[in-house]
Amino acid sequence: MSNKASDQLHQLVKSLNKTEKRYFNLYASRHTLGEKNNYVILFEAIDKQVEYNEEVLLKQFKKETFINNFSITKARLYDVVLDSLTAFHSKSSIDAQLKRDLHCAEILYKKTLYEQCAKMLSSAKKVASRYERHSSLLEISLWEKKLMETENYSGKKDSEILEMLKSDDLISEKIKNFNEYWNIKSRFFTILNKQGKVRNPEEMLQFKKIIDNTLLKSEHKALSTETRYLFYHIYSAYYFGIGDHENSYKNLVKNVQLIEAYPDIFKEEPNIYFSVLTNEIYVGSQLKKYKEVFASLKKLRSTLVQFENGKNEDLSVKLFSSATSIELSIYLQTAEFEKGIELAPKIEEKLKMYPGKFTKLREAYFYFSMAAMFFGAEKYTLALKWINKLLNSPNFEESENIYCFAQIMSLIIHIELKHDDFVPHAFKSVHRYLSSRHREYKFETVFMDFIGKVLKTKKRDEQTKYYKELKKALIELRTDSFERAAFDYFDFISWAESKIERVPYRVIVEETAGMNKDL
Repeated sequence: MSNKASDQLHQLVKSLNKTEKRYFNLYASRHTLGEKNNYVILFEAIDKQVEYNEEVLLKQFKKETFINNFSITKARLYDVVLDSLTAFHSKSSIDAQLKRDLHCAEILYKKTLYEQCAKMLSSAKKVASRYERHSSLLEISLWEKKLMETENYSGKKDSEILEMLKSDDLISEKIKNFNEYWNIKSRFFTILNKQGKVRNPEEMLQFKKIIDNTLLKSEHKALSTETRYLFYHIYSAYYFGIGDHENSYKNLVKNVQLIEAYPDIFKEEPNIYFSVLTNEIYVGSQLKKYKEVFASLKKLRSTLVQFENGKNEDLSVKLFSSATSIELSIYLQTAEFEKGIELAPKIEEKLKMYPGKFTKLREAYFYFSMAAMFFGAEKYTLALKWINKLLNSPNFEESENIYCFAQIMSLIIHIELKHDDFVPHAFKSVHRYLSSRHREYKFETVFMDFIGKVLKTKKRDEQTKYYKELKKALIELRTDSFERAAFDYFDFISWAESKIERVPYRVIVEETAGMNKDL
């Protein structure tokens, strides 16, 4: 049998932590009065495989009867693993608790223990209301109706039934409201994650078509806490996308305050809080709000410690991704390049440990940031290594903005390395790429024109003249809302200034930042 056999069972088994595996052994062994049965034996064999290999399993258990219908055995084991996880996690979350309570209510109802069923539903309703679990509230309402019918509406008034209808309608409206906001958010982020910040009127119009939705006219149209979170989330991303960092920051702060005000609603999804808090820190750092940035960073680190021991793989990736991105951003702005470089081994380790788990945009940001760190430390060969990781990795072109800026960054690095013979070839290659992608934005045009001029002269005075022209043009572009995206990744203006003043790039960055604090 081919090694290409389905590895879904292997994926499920390998996803279990040590405690879950111990529980599975107890759960499965009960089926044979504590003896190790076929499920446990096969489970342990699969767990030992780093990569799934069905041929090895067939040879290993060729004398066992369960091997004759191996596909059925695998399917049954898959179900037993899920059953054990269901039992193990029956109270691990609010949703799991509500599902259990509703299942218990169903059992009590079918046993005609109606009073006990009503008590169970009342308890579940309090939990569902507290945590705004609207779909569970609708299900509870359905069982309450069944109880009323069973009791022939004894003692019920017409006003009570009408009140129940009113409550159901409100819950349904909240669910519909959430789904509408989620749809707006998802459409918006699909565009934002692909093209990055707005770079022209057409892209602005595309953003505006989504943001002009009537639901976004007022936060009062958001009918629940989670929907208000989506409202602020959409606007923080929208303003960030059009380069309005001030309004983006305001909405991020509102979302942080919302989450902190309603911890019960968000506590089971800590990645939401981490994401909003890290975005607040990042945008705040862009606005030079360093006092607020360091206060929020302290809060982030304190919160990370609380979740460190209980995090799963997905959360581990998100925590590392968010916290590291923030540190890199601050180190780049404050010229603390050596501190950023210290993160390089950890970044490489995590990317290898969790292949495919980081978004392409986040992975590209890591590569670009590390290239900028080594550039600032004047380790240009290593800077080139990291920028080439970005340029040579598959699918990174989907993150169009950062990929294009990486092309230009590679030219800058080659210039610093004095690769005079290679730069003209690289210049033509980048020019072809930008043209093929219709990337003739002002920033790209200004920079490519500058490179073209510099390549035509060896005279230092003339080159200095071109650097001065570049600096002036870049300062003007930074005030253009369509062109600000370029300055989020690298301080091109400080680089031009360093060439004019003939001092290291980091000196200019330190002067621009006006500070250099230890984190």
